[in-house]
Amino acid sequence: MATANVTIRMDMELKAAMEELCRDLGMNMTTAFTIFAKKATGENRIPFEVSRPDPFYSESNLRNLRDAKSALDAGEGVERNLIEA
Repeated sequence: MATANVTIRMDMELKAAMEELCRDLGMNMTTAFTIFAKKATGENRIPFEVSRPDPFYSESNLRNLRDAKSALDAGEGVERNLIEA
C-alpha cells in the first residue's frame, strides 16, 4: 500500500506530551494518528465527543462575575427579598 506524508502543526508542549504518551503506549505518533484516521473513517465521525465549553465559564462571563463580586464587596449591591409567586 502506498503511503502519503501528512503535516500537522501543534504547540510544541502538546507535541512533546503526545510523543511521551505514544512512547508509553509502545507506538509513535504516526501509528496513533493512523489509528485515529481508521477509526474516524470507519465510524464516519470523530470518534469522541467534540463540543463547545460551558458558556458559564467563558472569559466574558467570568469577567462579569468578577466585576459583580467586586461591586458587592464594595457595598454597591442592593439587597432584595425573594417573594413567592
